[in-house]
Amino acid sequence: MNTSSLVDLQRQGDRLVVTNCNRSRRNALSPDYYEGLHRALDLADEDDGIRCVILTGEGGYFCAGGDLNSLVKRREVTISERKNNIEKLHDLVRRIRSCSKPVIAAVGGGAAGAGVSLALACDLIVADRDAQFMLAYVKVGLVPDGGAIASLAQLIPRQLMSEMCLLGQPVGAERLYHLGVVNVLADADSAFAQACLLADRIGNGPRQAQGHIKRMVEAAGSNSFCKQMDLERDTMAKVLGGDEAQEGINAFLERRQPCY
Repeated sequence: MNTSSLVDLQRQGDRLVVTNCNRSRRNALSPDYYEGLHRALDLADEDDGIRCVILTGEGGYFCAGGDLNSLVKRREVTISERKNNIEKLHDLVRRIRSCSKPVIAAVGGGAAGAGVSLALACDLIVADRDAQFMLAYVKVGLVPDGGAIASLAQLIPRQLMSEMCLLGQPVGAERLYHLGVVNVLADADSAFAQACLLADRIGNGPRQAQGHIKRMVEAAGSNSFCKQMDLERDTMAKVLGGDEAQEGINAFLERRQPCY
């Protein structure tokens, strides 16, 4: 299922693993990676046998974000062309969030720039205990993009976000874990293994209910309270009549594990 030398797609049972293989650039983003990840997310949507997607990076680092060599070249194009290039990243972030299957970021080593944006777009984040998350755009006269500030504004205090963005200060995975941003802290070089354990739990759960929950969680960020309650009412009424609910309720009453 390989797509290029810079991205590797592997079907591993009920999960799809997307590996950024741009090792010489600390897994900086590349056109091949954009194309490969879009393809993986499309496959996940189309194949009911794929229960989740895991994003990881080769060589012990998740993703260094944009390649500065490419950014130098983009200074020479029009502002409209620059916006179009940035929109490619934003499309990818939106695509991760809109995927019908849960997406897990396995952050080994750390993430920087747009790599942080990709991790924050995922539904679950597993990180090495010593991993560092860094938005150092300001150090080269730039500003965060990829929805980094939009995501962080919903997750962490304003002062910590300012520390990350105004000072370019790295923040450790352990600190983000205690703030609820990182779901699982892993021992060194074991983020992917821990992500696979989460994938096992997802694979044993009710696929349709999980898909509904992902959409509801995504909608909650922009819905009014009343609109979100309407969505919860309508979705609950729908799934209550489904096969998954029947199996889940029967299993609970019969004191056995459900088989979805």
